[in-house]
Amino acid sequence: MERVLGLGGYFLRANDAVALGAWYRDYLGLDADDNGVWQPEPGVTVFATFESDTDYFGSPSQQTMLNFRVRDLDAMLTQLRAKGANVTEETQEMDGVGRFGWVTDPEGNRIELWQPS
Repeated sequence: MERVLGLGGYFLRANDAVALGAWYRDYLGLDADDNGVWQPEPGVTVFATFESDTDYFGSPSQQTMLNFRVRDLDAMLTQLRAKGANVTEETQEMDGVGRFGWVTDPEGNRIELWQPS
């Protein structure tokens, strides 16, 4: 059986694609080139499905959620708050998995930030 090799991309509709791309660069440090190519640091990628009535993604209309690995969750959340981003006050920790926090981008997409254990 053929298998996928990894995540090849993630695509977002946006009312203002240029501004949203700039937000991801300026707020999260996602340094994609002009074609959207980004070279993430090596690490695991989680693929998980959730029940359709989950509130984990924030808005019920949000069908998917980006999860970015970060080195220091507290520093990232502090940086985002200082820039005026919509950061959830709550964080969570899962034993053996790591810590999680959330930010919502200017288009209303909830993003999970994960500091692995």
